[in-house]
Amino acid sequence: MTGSGSKLKKVGLIALAGLLLTSAFYSQNSLNKRREALGLTRLEVPKNAPPLVAFTTVVLGGFRGLIANALWVRAMELQDEDKYFEKVQLADWITKLTPHNTTVWIVQAWDMSYNISIKFSDPADRWRWVYRGIQLLRDEALKYNPREVPIYRELAWHFQNKMGHNLDDMHLYYKSIWAGWMQEVLGGGHPNFDELIDPKTPEAAARARRLREEFKMDPAIMKEVDQQYGPLEWRLPESHAIYWAVVGKRNARKKEELIQLRRVIYQSMDLAFKRGRLIENKGGEGFRFGENIDLVEKTNAAYEEAMAEDQEMRDHIARAHKNFLLNAVNYLYVHSRPRDAERWFKIVKEKYPKDYPENMTLDEYVLSRFGEDLGETDMNRTISNIYGALEQSYLNLIDGETDTYNGYQALARTIWARYQSKIVGGPSEKRVGLRPLSEMRDDVLRRLLDPQTGLRPEAAAILRSQLGDQIPAPLTNAPPASSASPASTAPGTGQ
Repeated sequence: MTGSGSKLKKVGLIALAGLLLTSAFYSQNSLNKRREALGLTRLEVPKNAPPLVAFTTVVLGGFRGLIANALWVRAMELQDEDKYFEKVQLADWITKLTPHNTTVWIVQAWDMSYNISIKFSDPADRWRWVYRGIQLLRDEALKYNPREVPIYRELAWHFQNKMGHNLDDMHLYYKSIWAGWMQEVLGGGHPNFDELIDPKTPEAAARARRLREEFKMDPAIMKEVDQQYGPLEWRLPESHAIYWAVVGKRNARKKEELIQLRRVIYQSMDLAFKRGRLIENKGGEGFRFGENIDLVEKTNAAYEEAMAEDQEMRDHIARAHKNFLLNAVNYLYVHSRPRDAERWFKIVKEKYPKDYPENMTLDEYVLSRFGEDLGETDMNRTISNIYGALEQSYLNLIDGETDTYNGYQALARTIWARYQSKIVGGPSEKRVGLRPLSEMRDDVLRRLLDPQTGLRPEAAAILRSQLGDQIPAPLTNAPPASSASPASTAPGTGQ
């Protein structure tokens, strides 16, 4: 009985072990499928991988990290040898072996957008690599790491720096391509977010689907971002840098992560304030950038928040904040908003009293910004400033920027009047006095409207239609005089 019972016990244990192994096999298979569906792991063999990589991936399973480490060492060697194309292939295998290693994604995207793109001189080829880096972070890295803040930060940086800044020779090409895509998807720089959130027409539904599926953006979040930081021009990259930084903030778990993303936000807000409008070149081709002065309040708030949260970098941020405030004063002044300019200049003097004395006036500050020292009586320098302000006024008028046109005209009058007030009645009045401002305006218009050396015909026609009878009659067929010589030979005292 004892021997028979022992045999039965062994058979039972063997059967139980077999049952448990079978159960574990099916359970593991089910768990693997669920992990893969949730994006927690990758089980497939990397495509186009060498036979050795494919073999070790299948056989070693959990030892894939060791394979990735070996490939990473080789990738670093290739980087030292400046062989970025070869490194990209290795990095692709590494991301497939260890998709939750955020560093690999970030380094690979950087190589594509920054190191490989500059190897090409053709704008389209260069853009292809820049955008491939963005796609890698947005479409692949975030798929497997939706809560990894460094990836959001890097994606936002690509929009802010690589596409948005002017450090790359081809940055205007990047901006043009991106603006065209966003025009197609959003219908303009200030989209109807409600239409994209709940589309009522097939056309709107198609655009909303493309926004979500191709560009991985949620129109509801875009609307929140625009309400908090806008109105933003969504055809420009700075708006997208802010968007991805905001999405990243929602996943941030550490104070340092929040600080890094706030830096992206206030820096991108500053850029959007300086050149956050697309202005059509009505007299030519393409577009140019204009200031978005409606962002002054919210950009200032972004700076204030960053300074409050980042004590370590507070002084550095404060310097940038001061420069922003001074730019705001200047832009508001030339956009014919003197009351707003005065209010913000008062804030500058309150926050940074050591740099700007209390008795300094707004006009004195603006003139100093335009290169005219407060005590300056250099005639040629003053003439150059006046002619520059007048020319800018007419170029803005061509593009329909009426407020800016009026602002630059006012600036020219202020420079002229301040200079004349310093010399009128003095012994040098006749020798270094300025011609009437109206004559200086005529000089600028003759130069701009000269059919041989002036504006393009389309731009000249727009300017003529805007000014009407203010166009000066040509006094001679000779080329326009230089900006300095008329004033030095024909002094005047009136406007």
